[in-house]
Amino acid sequence: MPSYPQHSPNRPILVVGSLNMDLVMRTPRVPQGGETLFGHDFATLPGGKGANQALACARLGGHVAMVGRVGDDNFGQVLKSGLARDGVHVSQVTVSEGVTSGVAMILVEDIGQNRILISAGANGRVSTEDIDNVAAQIEQAAMLVVQLEVPLPAVVAAIKRAHAAGVPVLLNPAPAATLPDTLWPMIDLLVPNESEATLLSGVEVKDAASAAEAAAVLRARGVGTVLITLGAQGVLICDAQGVRHLPARKVDAVDTTAAGDTFVGGLAVGLTEGMSLDDAAALGQAASAICVTRIGAQPSIPWRSELTPTERARS
Repeated sequence: MPSYPQHSPNRPILVVGSLNMDLVMRTPRVPQGGETLFGHDFATLPGGKGANQALACARLGGHVAMVGRVGDDNFGQVLKSGLARDGVHVSQVTVSEGVTSGVAMILVEDIGQNRILISAGANGRVSTEDIDNVAAQIEQAAMLVVQLEVPLPAVVAAIKRAHAAGVPVLLNPAPAATLPDTLWPMIDLLVPNESEATLLSGVEVKDAASAAEAAAVLRARGVGTVLITLGAQGVLICDAQGVRHLPARKVDAVDTTAAGDTFVGGLAVGLTEGMSLDDAAALGQAASAICVTRIGAQPSIPWRSELTPTERARS
């Protein structure tokens, strides 16, 4: 397994991605076309995959900075201040004038499953120029963490710059999108869920065995390590050392929003602390197990102190 530079004030984990305000409503079930149902427990909560992952890194002990955009509205102010309050450096989160902040409409079924609809807002303004403006920060990062909720050209530019500087790249390909063939070998860690792995690999992922098939397809394109998150079935890891399946802790899930983001944060922090890949993944799993027992995206992300001593300090 490749070594990962340890995060420090001079070498933070750098997250390039989205910031959204989540408008969340719980429902007994998803309504059918033309049907109206009564929901309950409406809440307005900070979210966005980039912001969630940055916050997860910070709460789980990482030194982290965020690159992205918000609108010049109240949502934007809340999104930036919330991250800063929990220790994320937000000096490179730019305010786009005359644009709304990103918004996610989230329906959460009472069984814990969610359905999400996103309006990109200012996230859609993240550009290759933004990446050029943070070139020095990318090149000095302990790890680059990116997703696909901001325009693909910016994501590609960030990955290329990090790869050229020898900075490890973690891509959470959500929502799934077609990527340039030349990009795959620049990705050190690819972390899709079942549906994303299915779309990217062409292999229907429904369990650990099919996840292993999909991961092999993705590694054949040049990706260093593939970790497919399988929800209640755990995580499938595929790297140069082989394939292994880490079962999930059994919990009573009430909301899966941000569970994958929490896993990514734990994985990134663990690796940049010098943990083995499997221990870093286990750290992410432990944090995700707590996350799904709570409502909302960022409010559900746990602190490192909430994990057991063994989970907090793997080696």
